[in-house]
Amino acid sequence: MKTKVEETQGGAASSAGSNASLIDMSRMNAGQRAALEMAEAARDERNNAGLAAGIFFGEPNFDLLLPFPKQSVEDHDQGDAFLHRLEEVLDKHADPDEIDASGEIPDALLSELASIGAFGIKIPLKYGGLGLSQTNYSRAAMLLGSRCGNLAALLSAHQSIGAPQPLILFGTDEQKAKYLPRCARGEISAFALTENDVGSDPARMKTEAKLDASGEHYILNGEKLWCTNGTKAGMIVVMAKTPTAEKPHATTAFIVETSWPGVEIIHRCRFMGLKALYNGVIHFENVRVPVANVLGGVGRGLKVALTTLNTGRITLPAACTGLSQRCLDISARWAKSREQWGQPISRHAAVADKLSRMAADTFAMESVVRYVSSLVDRDKHADVRLEAALGKLWGSEKSWRIMDDTMQLRGGRGFETAASLKARGEPVEPVERLFRDARINTIFEGSSEIMRLFIAREALDPHLKIGAAAVNSTLPWKVRAKAALRAAGFYAGWLPKKYLPTGAGDAGDLIHPELQADLNAVARLSKVLARRLFFAMARNGPKLEKRQILLGHFVDVGTELFVWSCALANAGSRLTDSTMSDEKIAKVVRLVKFFGKVTRERIAASFAKLRAEIDTESWKVAQEL
Repeated sequence: MKTKVEETQGGAASSAGSNASLIDMSRMNAGQRAALEMAEAARDERNNAGLAAGIFFGEPNFDLLLPFPKQSVEDHDQGDAFLHRLEEVLDKHADPDEIDASGEIPDALLSELASIGAFGIKIPLKYGGLGLSQTNYSRAAMLLGSRCGNLAALLSAHQSIGAPQPLILFGTDEQKAKYLPRCARGEISAFALTENDVGSDPARMKTEAKLDASGEHYILNGEKLWCTNGTKAGMIVVMAKTPTAEKPHATTAFIVETSWPGVEIIHRCRFMGLKALYNGVIHFENVRVPVANVLGGVGRGLKVALTTLNTGRITLPAACTGLSQRCLDISARWAKSREQWGQPISRHAAVADKLSRMAADTFAMESVVRYVSSLVDRDKHADVRLEAALGKLWGSEKSWRIMDDTMQLRGGRGFETAASLKARGEPVEPVERLFRDARINTIFEGSSEIMRLFIAREALDPHLKIGAAAVNSTLPWKVRAKAALRAAGFYAGWLPKKYLPTGAGDAGDLIHPELQADLNAVARLSKVLARRLFFAMARNGPKLEKRQILLGHFVDVGTELFVWSCALANAGSRLTDSTMSDEKIAKVVRLVKFFGKVTRERIAASFAKLRAEIDTESWKVAQEL
């Protein structure tokens, strides 16, 4: 959960403008071309062969999901030990309501967190960290998300996009030895990308670093906005332009220490929620940055930023899962104790429906987090860009719905502050604080709109590699003709298979019999999605990239199918637990099958929106405004 309000849109760089092979760039101005070229150059060049990509292509590989990955006993025990220490510190030293009221996190609490290794959860042992797995890091994010958004933001901004994560992925041995121990001991770090005119368009970046005459230092000048942890940080990963004649928009990542001359915090930003977020405006004036502090290589800054975001993005849905679990607990207890019209409100259908959807979505959210975390644990360089983006999009949107429903169920007591509830002798449930803190989740680390564009680009990638050259007006007609013939040959075999009523195949044998029908439904709906996406490409051609609402509906269907798959696999894994009673097995089956019905409902709604195609009318109305 990177909590850079900006970041936000930083993820956009790889999305909105990245259909380069499908767009007629001759119709673009220089700024549009620059943004597009930067975005494409920064994309992960690997073929995406994960479960999510397969779902969009109509060929989901459930072998990548089944059997659902389980933590080893050793790894789980290590996580339990840390979570016990973390929970103890939170219980004894953290008062989230006081942190919210004062807008500050006490230094004593920061010291306690540092003493248990909370600032170096994934940093390897040899650098003074705990060396815990991504799964255990996600479990910690769940706990923090359920307690205090400010602490979750601080620790995740430090470890997910601050110095530790990019250092682990891109740092030299010397950089790791110098900076990772400092991070692990509790020196806070930050990440600086956004500027006043730079949100989703890094081509507009003004912060610049020029190599001095000695060739030993870069001279950094510029200003960064919404730098989370920036007002507390000892070091910041700063993105700056390092233009050359060949690459006028090249960007580079630098490790900058805030104690260096020329680094100035000129404003601390304040927000509706996350009142203790140490977020600010940072000014750099003639800052001398050693060449040794270039991170990831000159001109590779955007690649560093986006790769870091792809892995770090998993943390936000983990925190959202913790928040959702807290909301479910508050709502369930309230619905059981609150009586109206002679019975607990949990027995009224309108309330029961909200509770059941909360429970189903929370279970699915945790399933996604555990699956994607396990992919990183298998390989820290795993390509999880699509899976993490889907988790972020779905987790942030559904957790906000859960938060909103919690507010609705608590009514006036939800809208009332914790301090006011306490003053008049009511049990304190911090729904109002949680509500304010939660609103940012659909904005940072890639807003929902940006995430849909990013996901659409990745979903279209296999088709672009097959047929984009055929519609690229900048290519010679002979090249386009050959590409068209190749594409026609491929789709002549591919498309008919998408009408075959086959299910999950042999992979279905790896899941509990009670859940096989739902897994088969995922496989069949994946084919429907793939062929409708293909026809949308055929009808719209290069204009498809402008139909963002249409693409968003396709993304929503694919996202629901991915989440449903994870929920089924996780439930299936739990059902194999020999210690579970028949009653518990029945509850798990009922919950996940109910989730399947809710998912079908949402998918049907998205397909209906595709048929309605009102996006062209909405665009016209907006232009008149």
